[in-house]
Amino acid sequence: MQLVFSDAQYWEDFLPLTFTRPIAEMRCGILTFSERWQKILATTEVSWFTEMYLQQKFREPEKKESLFLVPNFLPTETVIQQIKELKQGEALVYEDELVAAKINMEGFSLHQIEKMTDIKEELVFYKKPTDLFTYNKEAIDFDFELLTKGKISQELSSTNGFLGNKEDLFIEEGAEIEFSTINTKTGKIYIGKNAEVMEGCNLRGPIALCEGSKFNLGAKIYGATTIGPHSKVGGEVSNIIIFGYSNKGHDGFVGNSVIGEWCNLGADTNSSNLKNNYGNVKLWNYRTKDFQDTGLQFAGLIMGDHSKTAINTQLNTGTVIGVASNIFKEGFPPNLIENFSWGGFKDDERFKLDKAYEVAEKVMARRKLPLTDGDKAILKHIFNEY
Repeated sequence: MQLVFSDAQYWEDFLPLTFTRPIAEMRCGILTFSERWQKILATTEVSWFTEMYLQQKFREPEKKESLFLVPNFLPTETVIQQIKELKQGEALVYEDELVAAKINMEGFSLHQIEKMTDIKEELVFYKKPTDLFTYNKEAIDFDFELLTKGKISQELSSTNGFLGNKEDLFIEEGAEIEFSTINTKTGKIYIGKNAEVMEGCNLRGPIALCEGSKFNLGAKIYGATTIGPHSKVGGEVSNIIIFGYSNKGHDGFVGNSVIGEWCNLGADTNSSNLKNNYGNVKLWNYRTKDFQDTGLQFAGLIMGDHSKTAINTQLNTGTVIGVASNIFKEGFPPNLIENFSWGGFKDDERFKLDKAYEVAEKVMARRKLPLTDGDKAILKHIFNEY
C-alpha cells in the first residue's frame, strides 16, 4: 500500500522551513514525520503530494490505491488502529480537517470519500513552526518509546555524573559520552548511533542527539531539544530543533528556535528568545505577509536551509531567516531576512545563484552527500519565485 504524505492544508504555514521540503520531512522529536509514520505503519513505499517544484526531488504519488495522510501530528494507539482499519472510500477527520483517507490516486478527488469518521481524542497537532519546539517534548517521548521498545541501551560510562531514572536514558551503538552530566529527571534523553557528547557537557532532558551528531566541549543543553543527524552544537541552547546537517559549534545562545539543514551559526552568534518588555513575540507569516502574534513569550529564530551567520551575529527576538541567506553586517538585522540575502538587511544585494550552488556543494561534500539536480532546481525556483 502506497503511503502518500499530503501538504494540502499546512505547507505555506511552515515556511521558510518548507521552501525546500514537504511537511513530512521536517524533524520534531527524534524522527522526521515521514520516518515516524513509516515505522508506525511498517512501510517504506512512500510518496509526497506537495508543491510541483518540490516533486523534482520528492516523488509524486503513483496512480493507485493509497493511504492519503496528513503527517504533522502524533497519533494515539486508537487513532493508529483506526488508520490501519480504513477501507476504500473511508476517511478520518480531526477538528474539521481530513487527516487520513483510503483512496485511489487515479483521478484523485476527495469526492471518492463515502464515509468520514471524527477523531474524538485530543491529538498533538503541529500547525506552524513554533509548534515544533513548543511540543517537542511530546514528540521526543513518543519517538523514544517507538525506537527503544524491546532494545537494550549501551551502559553509561562511569566517568559521567547521572541524575534521574536510568530507563529514561537510551544510548545507541557506537555513541560516546565521557566526563559529562546527564539529567533525566526533567525528561528522556536519547543519544543516537555514533553520536558523541564531549567532555564537560551538561545535558538536561528531554534531549535527542541524533545519529553522528556531537555536543562540543562544555556545551549546556536544556530541553526540549532535538539535534538532527550529523550536526555539531556548542555553547548554550534551550528548546531548539535542528533538522540535521547544521552546525552551531561555538559559544553563543539560541533558544526556542527551529533551524533547517546545511546551516552554520558563526562563533558567538546569539539569538534573543525573550523581549525586554516580556510581551508576546511576533513572527513573520508568509501566508498573511505580515507579522503575527505567536501567543508565546519565548520565541527565537526560524531559519531556512543553507543559511549562514557570521561571527558575533546578534539576532532579535522572533527572527525569520529565509533560504540561502548570509548574515554578516554590523548591527541587529531585521526580524525578516529574505531568501538569498547577501548581508542580511533589507535591500541588500542577493546571493548569486551560481555562488549558492558552489557553497552548497562544498558544504554537502563534507558530509559525503551530493548537491543533486533536484536540489539545484528547488533552489532555482525559490530564487526566481520567492
